[in-house]
Amino acid sequence: MLGGIGGTELIVIFLVILIFFGANKIPELARGIGQGMNEFRKASDSLKDEIEKGKKGLHSSPPKREEPKKEAKEEVVEGKQEKSTEN
Repeated sequence: MLGGIGGTELIVIFLVILIFFGANKIPELARGIGQGMNEFRKASDSLKDEIEKGKKGLHSSPPKREEPKKEAKEEVVEGKQEKSTEN
């Protein structure tokens, strides 16, 4: 079976780790790995929540758009002032 890790391979990996880090460092190493996995899980859950909030926001009714306000514009035509409204 290609790519599978059996019992013998796990024992060899454990022995190599024991030789490199020593018996005293293994608990610290395991604790650090556990904390890193916990932080990664929290970050991924937070990201999933944000994505779900975004999906819910897209499926709700879109916000109403305000119509542009008509502005009064004064024009001088042949000496007279006139007010007109434009969009």
